[in-house]
Amino acid sequence: MAEINWAEYKEHKKYTTKQDNFEILLDFIKSYYNISNVFEVFEMLSNDETAKMMLDKRKITDAQKLENFILRH
Repeated sequence: MAEINWAEYKEHKKYTTKQDNFEILLDFIKSYYNISNVFEVFEMLSNDETAKMMLDKRKITDAQKLENFILRH
């Protein structure tokens, strides 16, 4: 699994209108890594310390909860 490229994320963040960093990160992963499978996205987020903190803040503990979050936003 790829690691999150935070330098590219910061560049991506400059051109978005969204305010929530986690939503921006999800969009970034979908576009930069071309990953749309929620299980792969969750695995990538879980393996990164900063992204894991974002998951924990939203009480997202599995791919199903991540999918629910994505559908609501």
